[in-house]
Amino acid sequence: MAGSEINLGLLIEAEELVPYLDHELLRVVDLSRNSVYEQLHLPQAIAVRPAQLVRQDELAMGLLPDEKQLQALIEYLNISPQHHVVVYDDEGGAWAGRLIWNLHCLGFTRTSLINGGIHAWLAAGLPTTSEAVVHEPVSDLLKVDLSHVADYQIGYPALLSLVQQQAIQLWDCRTLDEYTGLRLAARRGGHMPGALHFEWSTALNRENHLKLHSFERIQQRLTQLGFQFNQPVVIYCQSHHRSGLAYIVARLLGWSVRAYDGAWSEWGNRLDSPVITGEQPF
Repeated sequence: MAGSEINLGLLIEAEELVPYLDHELLRVVDLSRNSVYEQLHLPQAIAVRPAQLVRQDELAMGLLPDEKQLQALIEYLNISPQHHVVVYDDEGGAWAGRLIWNLHCLGFTRTSLINGGIHAWLAAGLPTTSEAVVHEPVSDLLKVDLSHVADYQIGYPALLSLVQQQAIQLWDCRTLDEYTGLRLAARRGGHMPGALHFEWSTALNRENHLKLHSFERIQQRLTQLGFQFNQPVVIYCQSHHRSGLAYIVARLLGWSVRAYDGAWSEWGNRLDSPVITGEQPF
């Protein structure tokens, strides 16, 4: 399919990628652990490390990188505006979703997540390699364009105002112990006022190679928790890693979604942010 268009959606099954593996405009990105990548990975896949996707400051661990770091990521990915980026990992899609979110923040949406990642690929008996991959440099490198960031990200002052006005839905993707404040991962534990809890991994089917449960099942559970799909939602976890998968899920459900990349590492470390402890009342 060297000359054809790459026609892939945001979520793809492993088998859907096979016809495009030799496509000149395909870039496959592996966000599995180093030990996994070195042992086996998809043909043509390049390894990206989580540190390439985040920026840290005094309070927050998972911020969107600055322009210089984003430029370095684009150069490393070696992609043009015409490329299609397919991402996977070995944990069900959290880091892979985070990379897709980073790219979306730049206005680059030619992206796909492999449902189930490397686990689904192996279960389907598809080819792997242990060889390092080197791609020829592209001449028309994607330019970093930060004008799209506001469509996908929200920062602390703006989010604080919406929370105080009770004007935004909040999806807390962390564990229940983090949500209630039982487990402390910042100066203060708990959750944002009004935040509803749905742990990110609950969306994964561990009996089906870490693929997502059906959209119907996920949507039904989110509805039971009190989410409204006709209203925007902000997702967060500790460092916008686990909420990388929640971002993908929300997009697949047709939800208007933005990520709070400061996440609990910022909110919980600040002393001026409102915090609630205990469980949601249902």
